[in-house]
Amino acid sequence: MQDLIISLRSIAILWILTAFLYPLLIFLIGQTAFPYQANGSLLRNAQGKVVGSALIGQTFKADKYFWSRPSGIAYSEGDDAAPTGLSGASNLAPDNPELLKRIQAETQGLRDQDLEPIADLLYSSGSGLDPHISPAAAEAQVERVARARGLSVDEVRARISQNTDGRFLGIFGEPGVKVLSLNLALDS
Repeated sequence: MQDLIISLRSIAILWILTAFLYPLLIFLIGQTAFPYQANGSLLRNAQGKVVGSALIGQTFKADKYFWSRPSGIAYSEGDDAAPTGLSGASNLAPDNPELLKRIQAETQGLRDQDLEPIADLLYSSGSGLDPHISPAAAEAQVERVARARGLSVDEVRARISQNTDGRFLGIFGEPGVKVLSLNLALDS
């Protein structure tokens, strides 16, 4: 009987620690030390309306916007679509005919827009929600965006450089252009 009481007491204490105290501590640390990140890294337009997160890619189709990487899922398709909260890749093998058809359709769509089929504009990321494209993918779209907005190519390139993250600590990873931030900067 004494072992049962000790076991139940241990379970209760561990449950209180792991189900309440630890999450509360993490919540308080997040809200005090990292409030922007803890609340979703939300980005707002010039009118103050939340338009997305710096951490989640969005689909842009209009010529006046830089296009993101394609997504393996329909995360935010359509003008009125609410984000589903889903992420994930298509899990199609490289020799899958459906993947080949999608890549061929993407390639033809890019060529129809006089764009070089850059890897970032053809292949989806592992999560399907990558918010960055490579500087090469952004450069491939400069003329289209500049023409659609009536801006000079140099003005658009300046906005790209302002919205490009460098390598982490200067040595890890690759530079990436923040597509949503770039499109918001072009809108303002």
